[in-house]
Amino acid sequence: MSSTRELTTSRGPARLYETGPVGGATGLLVLGHGAGGGCEAPDLLAATDAAVALGWRVVRVDQPWRVSGRRIAEAPPHLDAAWTQIVATLAGAVPGPLVVGGRSAGARVACRTAGQLGAAAVLTLAFPLCPPRSGRSRLAELEQVEVPVMVVQGSRDAFGVPSAAPGRAVRVVAGADHAFAVRRADGRAREEVLSEVGAAVRELLQVLT
Repeated sequence: MSSTRELTTSRGPARLYETGPVGGATGLLVLGHGAGGGCEAPDLLAATDAAVALGWRVVRVDQPWRVSGRRIAEAPPHLDAAWTQIVATLAGAVPGPLVVGGRSAGARVACRTAGQLGAAAVLTLAFPLCPPRSGRSRLAELEQVEVPVMVVQGSRDAFGVPSAAPGRAVRVVAGADHAFAVRRADGRAREEVLSEVGAAVRELLQVLT
């Protein structure tokens, strides 16, 4: 089952794209988008398909700033505030474990709020580790997570690739960039890359149930 609805937050309305069973769901996976795009990102869709196939309920969240038509993301405290309100509202409706995650900026939000939300694990797609122009690492946001983290990162990601650590698994997708796109010279199809994203998602979720 799939549906779309809006949910009011302190930062304005957010848009939710909900897929999978409600009753009898294995668990709930909530995903946020990056600063440059919405919930239609191919890696978010691949993660959704993989989770739904395992019986999970998946909710992709368009943050209020994007719903309102703005082009620039809000400051992290505002992103976190809207996100925690949304996830807290959703978590009580689905039994089983809660996993939070997202791509790029959405992955950062999930890491910063996982403890407050009582998440069982965190999924990060294309975590923006070190912005190419600033050089300031965001590794601390990954390190603050106290539950299992699955990092799925392209080998050509301009933000770099986080290293594995206790409690943090890293799956590197060969030839993929920050958007999980590949070059023709790499000889890889986009479908193959997205299949690897889905496999990493399944690996994370299967150990939780």
